Parts: sequence; structure tokens; C-alpha cells
Amino acid sequence: MVPRVLMFGWEFPPHSSGGLGTACLGLTRALANEEVEVIFVLPKKINLNANHVKFIFAENGENKLKVQFRAIDSVLQPYLTSNGYIKELDQVTKKTIYGATLIDEVNRYGHQARIIAMNEEFDVIHAHDWLSFCAGVEAKKISGKPLILHFHATEFDRSGGQGANSEVFALEQEAIKYADSIIAVSNFTKNLLVEKYYISPERIEVIHNAIEEPDEMNLPATLEEIKATGTKIVLYLGRITIQKGPDYFIQTAKRVLDIYDGKVLFVVVGSGDMHKQMIDQVAALGISDKVIFTGMLLGEAVTKMFRAADLFVMPSVSEPFGLVPLEAALQNTPSIISKQSGISEVTSHMLKVDFWDIDEMANQIISVLTYGSLQQTLTENAKKEAKKLTWNTPAKKCVALYNKIINKSK
Repeated sequence: MVPRVLMFGWEFPPHSSGGLGTACLGLTRALANEEVEVIFVLPKKINLNANHVKFIFAENGENKLKVQFRAIDSVLQPYLTSNGYIKELDQVTKKTIYGATLIDEVNRYGHQARIIAMNEEFDVIHAHDWLSFCAGVEAKKISGKPLILHFHATEFDRSGGQGANSEVFALEQEAIKYADSIIAVSNFTKNLLVEKYYISPERIEVIHNAIEEPDEMNLPATLEEIKATGTKIVLYLGRITIQKGPDYFIQTAKRVLDIYDGKVLFVVVGSGDMHKQMIDQVAALGISDKVIFTGMLLGEAVTKMFRAADLFVMPSVSEPFGLVPLEAALQNTPSIISKQSGISEVTSHMLKVDFWDIDEMANQIISVLTYGSLQQTLTENAKKEAKKLTWNTPAKKCVALYNKIINKSK
């Protein structure tokens, strides 16, 4: 049986700010290759071009078979916090369609999901992450169709294990009650769901993420000039927030600069609530001339940054999967990744370290920068490994899961 899937998400390339959008694009493309028809629901209208999937926008309860450009009528964004939502709301003309809080807005999306579910034909519901879980639950309530919750991250990941938002945690727990099955992007995430959410392991399917190989492109002149001086570039690329461990990256940079006698530049790409704190930390450590903050980069700029880097470091405190090291590998950039990550389960040719162990992280950085043979071995083998991690396997596992729960629900 080829199932028809009603899929709820919050971002989709090119309008995405993290790994969730990239994962949704890769998965839906691979599902289309399996002849699965995907109806992808987004809470707001954006300009998209993906002919393998049918898009529906939940705003104002409208259903559109074709994607049309229109001004966004929602301030919701992926990775938005409750405080961030209030700040975003203050920047726009307040209309009655907006919820007073982030949770209210999530519930509003859920209400629109009921309308969509009543007007679409589908066999199974697939909801990505907590912002979409309420929509998935409401679609199940109105349709009676089986529901899959796809955890790309939990509230405990997003908070770095410190001060989890009780409202978000409660919403995740409530959605779990209605789920016919749960997808975790790694065993790391599965174990966390079992430990923190008390979910039976039998209810959870581990389906690792994958990667798509990008097109070729040349470095911009400024990066070429930096490389020409013999300067090595160590890269951090991700949200600058507690979950991703940027403070450990800066501490490690200081340790490397105290020991390494070669030319090295640390580049921080991204934005987030810890951005100012990281700049202040760099200044306090006296390494401002050796650390560059670029802000958030997208598309080709990210690819060029990978190709300029001699090494990528992902010091995440809690990383459910972590697509970025695979992106780096496809650009011939070796990686150091934290052991507290899902990607560490499926790779053998990336150096691994506990996020808190800045001494060992510094030793690994210096080793890669010093020994060309090590850098070359990591680069070649990691790229071969990344090329094998295509979205075809996750898609086939999803199709098998769809059919399993559809048949069970009959």
C-alpha cells in the first residue's frame, strides 16, 4: 500500500533556519520517490518551489492547492521561545488572529488543523516537533486517522538540560498520549524520551536523519585571501544557544590559542540568545582578534564557509541528531563532534569528545591543524560515510511505519 500522508511542520527550505527544514525537504523528496503522496501543512504562507509535495497553509483556515507568494500573517518562527514570541508580536500590528502567547498561537494552529483534516483525504498524520504536535493531535481527533510524532528535539535538548519550559514539556506529554507511534532521530533521543517522558521503548522507532550532496561553488575572494596567509580556520556553525555549547567552543579556542603556535582563526556562524554573551566572553578572554562572529549565513554562504574551514567543531550539550557535520563532510571539512549527539551513532570518521572536556577538544583541534595526514584521513573517510547516509533509507523506514500503524488501526 502507498499511503497518503498529512504532514505538519514549521519550516521548509528556502525559508528555514535550522536542521528541521532541511530534514523535511530531504524526507519529503525521498518519500515522493517511494510514490508516497505528502500533503505538507505550514502555519503561514511563504514562497516555495517544490513540485514533489502539495502545500497547504493553515493561516486563516485557507486551503490552497498551489503555493502563492503572500505577506506572512504570522510571527511564528522555528526555535522561537515564549519571550521571543512576545518580542516578535510587539514588532507587528497586533491582530486578533495572533495568540497572546506562544502556546496560544500553537493552539491556534491546532484549531486550523481540524479544518484542514476535514477537507483532505489521507491515511496517516505525521507531525514534526512540538510546535506542530497540537496540530497533529487535533487532526487525529477530527479524522480518527493514526498519528506519528517525530521528535527532532525535546524540550530537554532545547534547554540544554537546564530549566525546561514546563508548558512546552506538558504539551509534548499531552501529544504523546494520542500518538500511535513516535519517531526519534537517534538512540540518544529515544533514551531521553524513555527516561524523561516515561515512554515505553516499544512505542519508539529510531530513524536517523540523512544528507543531500550540494552543488559545487568557489570561495569568495576574502576567504581565499585569509587562506593564502597560511591561516587555519576552525568553524562553529549553529544557533548560538545553550543547547549547542558555543561557550565551550570559545573556552576551547582560548586553550588552543595558548598552546598552538600556528596561525589560526575561529569563526562563529549563527545567531541566538547567547550571541552577546559570547562576544563578551571573547573580549574578557582577550582573544577578540582571533574570533570572528559572522551572524547567520544561509545557502551558498554556508557552503563556502565550510569549504574555507580546516575543521568544524560541534560542541553540543544535547544534540538529538546533528546534520551539520555531514554537511561539513560533503565539503571536505573534517569534524569534531560531541559524544552527546545522535550523529555520533552513525559516524566512525569524526573525532568525538564530551562537550565539557575543553582540554581534550583543544588537543583534538591542534592535532588536526598540525598533522596533515590526520586531516586528510578524516576528510576522505567522513565524506565516503556521509555519501552513504541518503534519505532513501529513512523514507523506506517511514513508509514501513506508516503501513504498520495504518493496518493496526483498521
